[in-house]
Amino acid sequence: MTKNELILPSKDELLETLEKRFKKFPQRHQNLQWEEILSLIEDKPESINSLAYLETSGGEPDVTEINKQLVYVDFSKESLKGRRSLCYDKDARVNRKKFPPTSSVCEVCDQWQVELLTENDYHALQEIQAVDLKTSSWLFTPDNIRQLGGAIFGDRRYDTTFIYHNGADSYYASRGFRAKLILK
Repeated sequence: MTKNELILPSKDELLETLEKRFKKFPQRHQNLQWEEILSLIEDKPESINSLAYLETSGGEPDVTEINKQLVYVDFSKESLKGRRSLCYDKDARVNRKKFPPTSSVCEVCDQWQVELLTENDYHALQEIQAVDLKTSSWLFTPDNIRQLGGAIFGDRRYDTTFIYHNGADSYYASRGFRAKLILK
């Protein structure tokens, strides 16, 4: 989704939604107070548009600690319909011989100033809440894999988190991506 395709909520509407979700799922952020999170958001005013994107595109973002970072991350049960059918990055999209998608995961993340989850982030997220039970999500791919034309993605099946590989130029209706916004 491009910036022109989304109708973003106002800052007040967004913060109200995030606060309600924060209070509804305390197990995701034990020992944190909403006032602390609000202060971190307000210290980074550029984060409002990023959070608005995560919310508006259906990510159900909530704050949690992943790999010693305090982050907002997508907790939606499945990968998001509005973030599917994208190849991994611009190079893969541009060099695709037939039927290139309209954009790529990395381009969308850059546009909205969010980061793609790493493999470690994805495993940590799955420990907090099981996601991608029917879909899959592209993950940040190390350079050594990407230079060979590949990219990685993950899902959860049989109560186990799996990490796979595919050509970076591939895209599927059931594969999207999850993003994070680092607060600290």
